[in-house]
Amino acid sequence: MPIRSVVILWHNPRCSKSRGTLELLRERGIEPVIVDYQKDPPGVAEIERALRLLAREPRELMRKGEAVYAELGLDDPAFTPKQLIAAMAAHPVLIERPIMFANGKAALGRPPENVLAIL
Repeated sequence: MPIRSVVILWHNPRCSKSRGTLELLRERGIEPVIVDYQKDPPGVAEIERALRLLAREPRELMRKGEAVYAELGLDDPAFTPKQLIAAMAAHPVLIERPIMFANGKAALGRPPENVLAIL
């Protein structure tokens, strides 16, 4: 029997897409390691890794509708990628969710079915 890779889910239990992704995984018999990334926020290196695996720029992974995005003026194009990543590390609510990691890859669960591509 093949050894299944560890599946990690950056999860927000209040988010319907995040809950939907978790349900989808469990329906397939996969119990991921759940990281409530707002209570246990990823550091800069973890966010950089997620961005590389997702092949996205920092602003593409940011929740622009969050109040802190406007409060910090993060829509200003003068912010560098490093500054945007630092903002996400300091304010994890800015990180789009859910993000699943498996098999050396990452997928954004929007819609939840997106994560199935990396299993």
